[in-house]
Amino acid sequence: MKTETKSRIVVFFLSLLVWIFITMVFSISSLIAGIIIALITTIFAGEMLIVTERKFRLKRVWYTIEYFIKFIWELMKANLHVAYIVIHPLLPIKPGIIKVRTKLKRDSALTMLANSITLTPGTLTVDIDVDNQVLYVHWIYVKFTDIDQTTEYVGGRFEKLLEEIFE
Repeated sequence: MKTETKSRIVVFFLSLLVWIFITMVFSISSLIAGIIIALITTIFAGEMLIVTERKFRLKRVWYTIEYFIKFIWELMKANLHVAYIVIHPLLPIKPGIIKVRTKLKRDSALTMLANSITLTPGTLTVDIDVDNQVLYVHWIYVKFTDIDQTTEYVGGRFEKLLEEIFE
């Protein structure tokens, strides 16, 4: 089976699964609507998920589970920190744009790292320089100005796991 076909099959079933989890309605009409949405998604973005032929490794599944646990933990910590900033009477913020270096090379890995940073409250990935492997991130409270410290603190939380999953 061609890589493009495998990718389309995976995208279809993932899209359908997401539809089912989002709607949580288990009627025939909802399932048909989900299948139609999944087909449309597959037509437009079906070949984008799997771009190279790679062997399945159980280790990669474990790292994915570990990544999601780590992401949820960092998400909770960041939410509490941003809530503290918001309710603090002096509003202690020190915003700025920082550079975060990365060792990740694949587009999918860079995208996941950028999205992980952006989805964590208090940070927003502004730009990615693919050639120099640098992310520019807006940080609500800049704790470090040194690029190595910011890389470890902001990107290092997710990078090691994403490297195991995608690289």
